[in-house]
Amino acid sequence: MAFQNPVTSLFGIEYPIIQAGMIWASGWRLASAVSNAGGLGVIGSGSMYPDVLREHIQKCKSATDKPFGVNVPLLYPDLDKHIQIILEEKVPVVFTSAGNPKTWTPLLKEHGVKVVHVVSSSKFAVKSQEAGVDAVVAEGFEAGGHNGREETTTMVLIPAVAAAVTIPVIAAGGIGSGKAMAAAFALGASGVQVGSRFVATPEASSHEAFKQAVITAGEGDTMLSLKQLTPVRLLKNAFFEAVKKAETEGADIEQLKGLLGRGRAKKGMFEGQLDEGELEIGQVSALIREIKPAADVLHEIWNEFRTTCSQLGSL
Repeated sequence: MAFQNPVTSLFGIEYPIIQAGMIWASGWRLASAVSNAGGLGVIGSGSMYPDVLREHIQKCKSATDKPFGVNVPLLYPDLDKHIQIILEEKVPVVFTSAGNPKTWTPLLKEHGVKVVHVVSSSKFAVKSQEAGVDAVVAEGFEAGGHNGREETTTMVLIPAVAAAVTIPVIAAGGIGSGKAMAAAFALGASGVQVGSRFVATPEASSHEAFKQAVITAGEGDTMLSLKQLTPVRLLKNAFFEAVKKAETEGADIEQLKGLLGRGRAKKGMFEGQLDEGELEIGQVSALIREIKPAADVLHEIWNEFRTTCSQLGSL
């Protein structure tokens, strides 16, 4: 009998497991692989020019007949062009983040698109629900990439958001196993969004050197940085240390912007320049030890989730 809950019903998927739309990692290959395996694959548009996004959407549609989504960071340029392409290509699900969900949700919903917004607090979860989104991703402090200023951990955030809204809550931040998924469900989530674990797959478009850095990372090897700009969790490297030194010496926003420069994330995660690049990854990287196909990752998470729930039920 197929598993059904608010998240699987909302997206029309088999398992309530969503692959995060990460920049420089989540192209059509990863998204279609996750969707074909029964989860919801998501293309990360934040690192794509409009024509590149259209190409990835079309290739994803050719590679899977299952639902998939596109992640749209609302602070990126060419936003209106991205939205137009999403509507023209009839993408069924859109995840928005880093901005006001009121801006684009009505238009997307008008065209039959399911809209999910990423939040880092219960206050923003309520605002997202008021904006008309279908679900929220509650992303805790452990998550990689851009993060909330509140620094609320997933263990605290999920029950707070679940208590504040009536729409489905998808847990994110530090989730890379079935045990973590079971914990998220115990706290009130109806689904999970997994990012870092899907970086360490052959289908992820990240550079092989970055993937190797992820699977060799240990506890404490990531830290939230650039809080004066947009807080982002980074793997410690030469660039991270340069930022840390600048912040310790009182660098202002403009100095930090100059240090960051352009294309820093692409340089690290896509081109494999591990010293000079910005390496965005979550704390759960400390628990990832091998690169394996996305379908295997998804099914391992699901099977461990069911086993864990069964074991807990027998206590």
